[in-house]
Amino acid sequence: MAVAAKNIPAPDLVPVRRALLSVFDKTGLTDFAKGLVAAGVELVSTGGTAKAIAEAGLAVRDVSELTGFPEIMDGRVKTLHPSVHGALLGVRDDPEHAKAMHDHRIEPIDLLVCNLYPFEEVRRSGADYAAVVENIDIGGPAMIRASAKNHAYVAIVTDPGDYASVLNALEMNIGSLSLDFRQKLAAKAFARTASYDAAISGWFAETLEIEHPTWRAFGGRLESVMRYGENPHQSAGFYVNGDKRPGVATARQLQGKQLSYNNINDTDAAFELVGEFDPNRCAAVAIIKHANPCGVAEDASLAAAYARALACDPVSAFGGIVAMNRILDAEAAQEIVKTFTEVIIAPNASEDAVRIIAAKKNLRLLVTGGLPDPHAGGITVKSVAGGMLVQGRDNAVVDGLELKVVTRRAPTAAEMADLKFAFRIAKHVKSNAIVYAKDGATVGIGAGQMSRVDSSRIAARKALDAAEAAGLAEPLTQGSVVASDAFFPFADGLISAIEAGATAVIQPGGSMRDEDVIAAADEHGIAMVFTGVRHFRH
Repeated sequence: MAVAAKNIPAPDLVPVRRALLSVFDKTGLTDFAKGLVAAGVELVSTGGTAKAIAEAGLAVRDVSELTGFPEIMDGRVKTLHPSVHGALLGVRDDPEHAKAMHDHRIEPIDLLVCNLYPFEEVRRSGADYAAVVENIDIGGPAMIRASAKNHAYVAIVTDPGDYASVLNALEMNIGSLSLDFRQKLAAKAFARTASYDAAISGWFAETLEIEHPTWRAFGGRLESVMRYGENPHQSAGFYVNGDKRPGVATARQLQGKQLSYNNINDTDAAFELVGEFDPNRCAAVAIIKHANPCGVAEDASLAAAYARALACDPVSAFGGIVAMNRILDAEAAQEIVKTFTEVIIAPNASEDAVRIIAAKKNLRLLVTGGLPDPHAGGITVKSVAGGMLVQGRDNAVVDGLELKVVTRRAPTAAEMADLKFAFRIAKHVKSNAIVYAKDGATVGIGAGQMSRVDSSRIAARKALDAAEAAGLAEPLTQGSVVASDAFFPFADGLISAIEAGATAVIQPGGSMRDEDVIAAADEHGIAMVFTGVRHFRH
C-alpha cells in the first residue's frame, strides 16, 4: 500500500553535521574525510573504512556506537539497523518522525558516502559462483536508496569523483548543501544502484542460461558526452557496461580528437568484422563507411591487405574507418595516411606507426590489446518505440558450418577459400547483402537494398567504377565468387551475379525456389554451396 505524501516542503540548505562513510573503493577517501572534518562534520564509519580514516589521524565513531550492535556474519550485517536507516530516512520536519527519532535515540545522518562491493569486476574476473554471490552488496544499496529517497534532508555520494564538488559546495554554503545539489546526487545514486542490480540480474540469467528473463535490465556508466548524435540536432552520450570484449569501448585512444557517435558505431562494426580473421593465419584489413564494409582483404602483410581493400571502392573509403587484425606497423600506417581516414583501430601499434599517425593530428588511433572472439556468445539490443529487441549475438562462423555443394560442379579449392572469405564479410554487411570476392579480397559489395537483385547490381556497378579508377580492362568481378547473406528467392539475383562474372556462389539456401536457383546455376556451369545459416543484419 502506498504511503500518502505529507507535502512537507524540502528545505533549500541543509547543514551537514554528521556523515556516515562506508566505501569499498577508498580512492581519495582520507583527503575527503579531512575536508569534511575541516568543515565541522562528525565522521561515523564501518570496518575497513573506519580503519583507514583512523590511520589518517582523524576522529571517527564506529557505526556500532550508533546501533549498539556489533558487525556480524563476516560483515554482512553492520548497517542494516533502524539506528542507521532511521537516521537516513527520517523526515526532520515531520513531528511524528522527529518524535520517533528522539524516542529511539536515533541521531540524524546528513551525508552518506557509500560505494559498493565490486560485483561487476569480480564477475568479469571469472571468479567462481560463491565468490560472485559474496560480492553482491546488500547494505550499501539499501543505505544509498534510503538516502536518495530522503534527499530533502540527506546528501548521498556514490562516486569518488564527486568528493571535490561536495567539499566545494560545503565551503560555498558555509557547511550546508543545497536542495538542487542533493537532488542531482540522488539521481546519480539511483542510477548507480539500478546499474548494479542490472549487472547482478544479467549475471544470474547468463549463469542459469535463462535466455529471456521476465524482467530484463541494462546498465552502463557514462564514458563521454558527445558533441551530437547521428545528426547535429541530436544529443548523444557514450555509455560502457564493463564488458571486456576487445573493441571501441575498451580501447585506448592514443591520439586524435574525440570520437563521435558515428565514429563509435562504425568503428565497432569495423573491428567486429576484422575479428573474423585469425591473425596467425593472415593479415586482414577492413575499411568501413556508414557501418558497412567498402573493402576487405587478407594478405601476407597489413600494407598489402590495405591496398587491396582500398582498391575495392576507393571513393567510399574516403573518410572511412580502418580496422586490422594485427599490430599496426609503419609500412601499413604510411599507406593509410595517404587517404583521409577518420579512425584506425588495431590490437596495438608500433612506435614508428604511432609517429607516422601523429602527423595527422585529427586522425584517431585506437588500440585494443586483442581481437573480439567471433565465436563468443552475448546479446545485442535494439530500441523500438515502447521497448527493446534483445537477441543472441550472431556468432555463427563459416569455418564451423556444414557446407553443402548443391550443384553438379563443385567449387575448386581456390573458389572455396574465396567463398568462405566472402561469407565472412557478408555477415557484417547490412541486408540485403551481396559480396563479390577474388583471391582473398572483396571486389564488389552491395548493401542495404530492399531487393537482393539491386544489391547484386550495385556491387557489380561499384566493381566497374573501381576498375575504371584503377585503369583495368575489366572489373575484378570477372572470375570472382559471390556470397549472399540470405537465400536467393528467385533465380534473377543469381543471374545478375553470373552476368557480373561470378563463377561460384555461397548462400544459406532454404527458399521455396531453391531447385530453380540450383538449376540456373547448373545451366551456367557455376558451383553453388549452401551454408544452412542466414546472416541478416538490419
